[in-house]
Amino acid sequence: MIKITATAESIEQARKLLEIGVDNLNIGEGEFGLRVPTALTLDEIREITRMAHEAGKTVTVAVNALMHVEKMEKIKPFLDFLQEIKVDRITVGDAGVVFVLQRDGYTLPFVYDASTLVTSARQVNFWAAQGAIGAVLARELPKEELEIMSTHLDIPTEILVYGATVIHQSKRPLLQNYFNFIKVDSENVGKGRQANHFISEPKKEDTHYSIFEDQQGTHIFANDDINMMTELADLSQMGYQNWKLDGIFTPGDGFVEIAQLFVEAKILVESNQFTLAEATRLDEAVRRLHPAERTVSHGFYDINPAKIK
Repeated sequence: MIKITATAESIEQARKLLEIGVDNLNIGEGEFGLRVPTALTLDEIREITRMAHEAGKTVTVAVNALMHVEKMEKIKPFLDFLQEIKVDRITVGDAGVVFVLQRDGYTLPFVYDASTLVTSARQVNFWAAQGAIGAVLARELPKEELEIMSTHLDIPTEILVYGATVIHQSKRPLLQNYFNFIKVDSENVGKGRQANHFISEPKKEDTHYSIFEDQQGTHIFANDDINMMTELADLSQMGYQNWKLDGIFTPGDGFVEIAQLFVEAKILVESNQFTLAEATRLDEAVRRLHPAERTVSHGFYDINPAKIK
């Protein structure tokens, strides 16, 4: 059975996503969750979890930050809170959090999410042996490697079918350092994702890598956002049936409308009615709704693995 996970930036957006048929909401706050669309408060996380459970749906909370010592000292109260409100699962990228979950007997199911590092079935299965109920695949995997991996995976894996792809994170405040150097007030310019900053490669003026800074450091995203609408039937046939929609750069009702198109695609795939014509229609609709200043592609999916450096 195909399951669609979508990020949620607010209680209101979460409600709309549940109403259109999203199966699982991915949310988080600012200290322990990486690159969530909005750093929600604990009260908002509690309310969204309640809403999802009332609707018969599930909630995943991001606990996938790089856990330096100061964060590990504060992790237990947050895990206690998540267990208290009965979130369905958490995403974890740091082995220290897995150690705390096991040492202290938490009953929080966890999905292994180490971003760009999750690229092989052996790695996924290692974390399955440590108790992971799922894993989030790296975004840089081409179709040929996905086909090979699919026959060796012991647990379900989540694959990004819509949204931005992070390619680099630094704990350093790189934007603030730059603003300090050019003597610009960062408060006026802004450093968050809403400020809409881009960087480009030398001699490649058409490149536009999104960059923003938050308390986790500096984050840089790939040139294109992912849109796998036309490939959904193939992904499902390969066994990749946990689809992720990430709205970090697609705010508001626009993201809800895009999510609804993927829900429609899910229904068509499951009923064997996802024809080329339907895929093309839905793909064109996604492109119309996608932010105009951002481009979309299949990312690494169509690339020959031998050409990846």
